[in-house]
Amino acid sequence: MSVSIDDIRRAADLIAGDVVRTPTVRSGPLSDLFGATVYLKLETLQRTGSFKDRGALVKLKSLTADERKRGVIAVSAGNHAQGVAYHAQRLGIPATIVMPEGTPFTKVRRTRAFGARIVLRGDTVNAAEPFALECAARDRLTFVHPYNDEHIIAGQGTTGLEILDDVPGLDAIIVPIGGGGIISGIATVTKAIRPDIEIIGVEADLYPSVYNALHGLDPPAGGASIAEGIAVKSPGNITLDIVRRLVDDIIVVEEAAIEAAVQTMLIQAKVLAEGAGAAPLAALSEHRDRFAGKTICLLVSGANIDARILSSVLMRGMARAGHIARLRVTINDQPGTLAKVAAEIGDAGGNIVEIHHQRMFYDIPLKFAELDTVVETRDSDHAAEIMRRLEAVGFPTRQTHHTKSGK
Repeated sequence: MSVSIDDIRRAADLIAGDVVRTPTVRSGPLSDLFGATVYLKLETLQRTGSFKDRGALVKLKSLTADERKRGVIAVSAGNHAQGVAYHAQRLGIPATIVMPEGTPFTKVRRTRAFGARIVLRGDTVNAAEPFALECAARDRLTFVHPYNDEHIIAGQGTTGLEILDDVPGLDAIIVPIGGGGIISGIATVTKAIRPDIEIIGVEADLYPSVYNALHGLDPPAGGASIAEGIAVKSPGNITLDIVRRLVDDIIVVEEAAIEAAVQTMLIQAKVLAEGAGAAPLAALSEHRDRFAGKTICLLVSGANIDARILSSVLMRGMARAGHIARLRVTINDQPGTLAKVAAEIGDAGGNIVEIHHQRMFYDIPLKFAELDTVVETRDSDHAAEIMRRLEAVGFPTRQTHHTKSGK
C-alpha cells in the first residue's frame, strides 16, 4: 500500500480546524539575499511548534474505539512526541512516550505537560524503539511510528495542498528529510497536481540516510547534529519507495551551513527555526546559482530549538561576521592598567562583553598578565582598529578565534 492524493485530501478534511492552517509567506529579505523569489511555509506556527501535529492527528483519528481506549505508544525525543501527546490528550487517548535517557529536561517537561506518560529508556531513539515495541505488544497499545505509516504520511502531505493553494507559480519546494514522512506527502501531492514543480530534499551530512539508500552507499551515519529533527539513521520502506519515485533530488548540507541558516532565518527573515527547519535554507544558500531567478518554497518544519543552542548559534554567527572579537592583551600587572585597556577599547567604540584577568600563565613574564576580552565591534575592520590602538599605547594584542563548526 502507498499513499495517494485522495488519501491526503481526506486527511485535510479530517484535520481541518484541529491543526493550524499555516501561512506560506514571501520573504523579501531572503528573496533579495539569494536572487530568487523565496516563500516560507511556516509550520513553526503549529500548536506544538512543528508539522508533526498533522500526521499524529490523522493517525489517532484512524483508530477504532477499542484502540483508542487501550491507548498509543510512540518513541521520540522531540517533535513527534509532542504532536502525539498533544492530540492524544485532546482526543482522550492514553499516550505513552518513550524518550532516550539523555533527552533534555525541557522536552520531557513539554511532552509531559500534554498529558503523556513518559518513560526514559536507552541512549538514542533507535535504542529505545525495541522497548516501545515490547510495551506495545504486551499492553496491546497502538505504536505510532514517526514516519513509516500511511496515515502519518497523508497527514504530513496536507502541507503540500496548502503550499500549492497559496503559491501557484512555484518552480521548486525544498523539504528537510529525516525519515521521509513529510517529503513523501508533499511529493505525492505536488506530482499529482503540478508535476513540473521540483521536489528537493535536504539531509544533514551526518545523517544522509535517504541519499545513501538511493545511491547504494553504506557509510555510517551518526554524530551530534544541530538538526536533530532529521538525524535519522535509516528511512522507512514506505517513505523510501515514494521518495525514489517522486523526489527529484536530494541535497546534503554540512553542519556549518545549517548553523548559519538558523541565524540567517532569525536575523534576516525574522523566523525562529530549529536546525531541521533551517536545513532547506542551508541548501538554497549552498546552491544559490541553481535557484537564482526561480520561485522557491522552503518548508520551515519546526521552531523547537533549545535556547542554549540558539544562544551559541547567534554568538558564533556574530564572531564569524566580525561583530564579536576575542582579544588577548598582554599588560603590566600593575594597579590601573586594566582601566587603561578598557578606556582604550571604549574610546575606539568597542563594547566589552566579557573580560578575564589571567595571571597564572607560565609562558609570560612573572610581572605581566594577559587579558582575555570579548569585544562587540562593528565589523572585522573595527576589531583591527581597536587592536592597533592597544598596540600603539604599549599593549601587545592578538585575536583568538572560535573553532569552526561542522565535521
